[in-house]
Amino acid sequence: MVAGWIKESLGKALVEKPLLAGRLRSIGENNTNYGEFEIVSNDSGVRLIEAEMPMNFDDFIHLKEKKNVEGQLVFWDDIHEPNTQYSPLFYVQVTNFKCGRYSIGISCSIFLEDPYSITSFLNRWSKIHVNMVSEADAPKNPTFFLPNLRKKGCPPTLYSSSNTSNYHVNDTLIFKLPLKFLNLSDDIHKNNLVEKCVEEVEKKFGKNLSTKLCLFVRETSKDVNVETFSREGINPFGSIKNGLVSANYWDDLGLADNIRFNEENKAVHFSCWIINPGNEDLVLITPSLGDESGSEINVIVTMRD
Repeated sequence: MVAGWIKESLGKALVEKPLLAGRLRSIGENNTNYGEFEIVSNDSGVRLIEAEMPMNFDDFIHLKEKKNVEGQLVFWDDIHEPNTQYSPLFYVQVTNFKCGRYSIGISCSIFLEDPYSITSFLNRWSKIHVNMVSEADAPKNPTFFLPNLRKKGCPPTLYSSSNTSNYHVNDTLIFKLPLKFLNLSDDIHKNNLVEKCVEEVEKKFGKNLSTKLCLFVRETSKDVNVETFSREGINPFGSIKNGLVSANYWDDLGLADNIRFNEENKAVHFSCWIINPGNEDLVLITPSLGDESGSEINVIVTMRD
């Protein structure tokens, strides 16, 4: 039932943001654009999965180490080259617990959305979902609820092939900086600031990051540049603390306060993480959500497991 309503409301939300249902297409037909991809909107859609978890929700919540189990509540399959047009970039998994409660696991390629922009979409989608379900003339069952087509004794099961089950929830720190501290067109300036953020993360978590990191840079144009960031020979300038607006964690994105798919009930638990198939330390530079003036930038540093 829940999966049916999720599918129906997601379809309406995607009308406002159709690229989430798109696919990557190579534009490297010549040496000039080699290694470049574009996201094209097509009719392939997002991938929705319904699964069951053989435990009660309360048992899950009270697990001392729930990070490994959380990976089973979200599905993700890496993008397959060279046939990238067959790889979804957005997955939704509705997992039903034994007690009747459920979780909604959402995974999205960083090529599509960064943590801030996907938060904005989830907020909008949840409002569409609540309004649709609460409409006075809404049907009791969603259009995509077809229980009679399921064989008896064959409930949906968790997909063990999901890559998320192979990763743990990584430590992440988010730096929110005035744009004047980060000149994206100046590689030396950019590299120095990235190195300073990385060093701040090392101090915070007491763990050394690798000498080479995966760096994603998303500018206001929505183009994403991916490169290998080498820390060797880089001398970070001064301290960023005077210009640092905040160093945040995932909880500061406001998911728990702003996003709910049930009008009467607030979500009990939220968890966010970024995984990198190459198990590399990762740095993401992205504009701040809702900052129309473009005066703020986020530097997100995620440590490998």
